[in-house]
Amino acid sequence: MKPGRLRISVIGAGRVGPILAKGWAISGHEVVAITRSSNPLSNDRVQALHPGVPLVDTEDATDADLVLVTVSDDQIKPVVDGLGGLGAWKPGQIVLHTCGAHGTDVLDTARAVGAIPIALHPPMSFTGWSIDLERLINCPVAVTAPAIALPIAQALVYELEANPVIVEEHHRGLYHAALTHGANHLHTLILQAVRALGEAGVEEPERFIEPLASVTVERALSEGVGGLTGPVARADTGTLTSHIQRLQAAGLDDIAQTYMELAQATAALALTHRKLTDAQYRDVVAALLLAD
Repeated sequence: MKPGRLRISVIGAGRVGPILAKGWAISGHEVVAITRSSNPLSNDRVQALHPGVPLVDTEDATDADLVLVTVSDDQIKPVVDGLGGLGAWKPGQIVLHTCGAHGTDVLDTARAVGAIPIALHPPMSFTGWSIDLERLINCPVAVTAPAIALPIAQALVYELEANPVIVEEHHRGLYHAALTHGANHLHTLILQAVRALGEAGVEEPERFIEPLASVTVERALSEGVGGLTGPVARADTGTLTSHIQRLQAAGLDDIAQTYMELAQATAALALTHRKLTDAQYRDVVAALLLAD
């Protein structure tokens, strides 16, 4: 191992930790231990990525310069606190997690003995295989760390060929809420649309949604509210009423409810940016309420 390189261990044999560790190993760091999983398939995947690296128990995975904690969000603090109770953390050691919802507060037990807390979050879904390393190239990565540790955190991100973006500790929860709203809820919306198309007798409904969804995301990011189209933006109240009634008649009450709530949010957005007049906005909201 070259001078200045780190010995890295991973707590959590899921899809994220072993991949990031692989990226840093390619940069010249040394992966010395990864915790074993109760799932044999996860262990097989980890060993394929890191041949020869021992799989160990959690309490044996902290003898490293950088300890990567990639357990589930709610388990980060209990794991860090539990290891702290065992005297596992050391001054100068880097303790790093990849949860979007938390900053470094969940690492306070390690920080209290002089460890360096870092929170990194790549906003992407991981497969757990090497293809993720290609997808990390030029990917923005949210970085939260004490000021003195920011250069270390940024350097670690650059070594993955990704781009560090500082997110302050007090903004971390809002940051993650935004990503969840824009990604997970979009996933739900698309699945609802596919289901409704299926109820309408459309075969392979995914083929109809894919081009619309792709263009919509592109226009939303490039044009903002200016790219907004559809019956709300046109104040087509008759169409809106018909849509909700047709969804309800098909027994898709949950989708009708989602449609109505998002149409109201869209109308408010259009009003704020003057794509709808006050009168048009009132007409749209009234039509939605009457259709319910």
